[in-house]
Amino acid sequence: MDLILPDAPWRTRPGLAGLCAALGAEAREARFVGGAVRDTLLGNDVADIDVATVHPPDRVLALLKDAGIKAVPTGLTHGTITAVTEGGPVEVTTLRCDLVTDGRHATVAFGTDWQADAARRDFTINALYADPIGGAVLDWFGGIDDLREGRVRFIGDPLRRIAEDHLRILRFFRFLARFGSEPDADGLAACAARANDLMALSRERIASEVLRLLVARRAPEVVALMIASGIFAPVLPEVSDASLLTTLAAREAAAAVTPDPIRRLAALLPPDPGIAADIGARLKLSNAQRKQLESAARRDTLPPRALGYRLGVAGAIDRLLLAGEDIATLRDWTPPTLPITGGALVAMGLDRGPDVAAALRRVEDRWIEEGFPDAARVEEIARAEVLQRRLASSA
Repeated sequence: MDLILPDAPWRTRPGLAGLCAALGAEAREARFVGGAVRDTLLGNDVADIDVATVHPPDRVLALLKDAGIKAVPTGLTHGTITAVTEGGPVEVTTLRCDLVTDGRHATVAFGTDWQADAARRDFTINALYADPIGGAVLDWFGGIDDLREGRVRFIGDPLRRIAEDHLRILRFFRFLARFGSEPDADGLAACAARANDLMALSRERIASEVLRLLVARRAPEVVALMIASGIFAPVLPEVSDASLLTTLAAREAAAAVTPDPIRRLAALLPPDPGIAADIGARLKLSNAQRKQLESAARRDTLPPRALGYRLGVAGAIDRLLLAGEDIATLRDWTPPTLPITGGALVAMGLDRGPDVAAALRRVEDRWIEEGFPDAARVEEIARAEVLQRRLASSA
């Protein structure tokens, strides 16, 4: 009996039916493919929709133009066009096969063979197609059984699949962390054998996969497996122990805090801001991500709200969770603003000049130490500071 794709909210997204009609879904010239099919079968939410079609890219552009659908040629050489529908973008890709691959890029030929298109994909669970009209699911490589068993398995020879695209090593573990239960032995062995191939990849691609992996459901177990298999050694040799990541994941769950990839990356590194800075640069993280990683690597803490004021609430939560400290007092808390200015200190009798900024910092330190008292108490602290400065200058 054929498996039918279950109903899901994304299937009635505005504009999707019109797009499929324009691409010839009635004649089986277009089908849903990949993550949307996989995740719907698992009962998961679907964010991105991909459609595969027999039409070559120029024909796709013409069909969308005739249907009044905006088309953006986002990856024309690989047959990918983004259709902009009322419900959001949909990637439309022509069926293809690989002609030449070098582990990073592929030269492709377009075709009309659905099974050949499926055969070039990485894992069986990603090579599932569904008819937009009746919902019939097409599966040539046992992907449905693998989904049921929680198995992440390469299509064909794992070594060949990795030779075609080295990033598949990291994707194997990311999908294992997200969907899998036990690793496929052949796939694991191939990834371990070819781990050095990761050195040929851009650091941006490595970072993207690692950060997505780190927030997956079984990330701590899978990262431990990657360490034991030598996967990180060629590109992130600093990652050698997953125990703090395991503990951090448990703390996040207990505190109902959403996993954060940079916080989790910090848990895998030595508590050294210099090492964190080096890895942030090596992975070409954004400036904000580098700053977060370096801050989390410091690990020293203050009382929660004092830390929240100094670092911002998000930065304080990172550091407190990594240290195993309570974050309850930071929930729904907004750091206050110091209720006094340097001008007020001058009005109280402090001479203008660089001493004003230093005095204001001391007032602020005392205010934080006392738990952010009200403006009246801050004025008392400020007057005492001004008096002390004046006495010191006249001595």
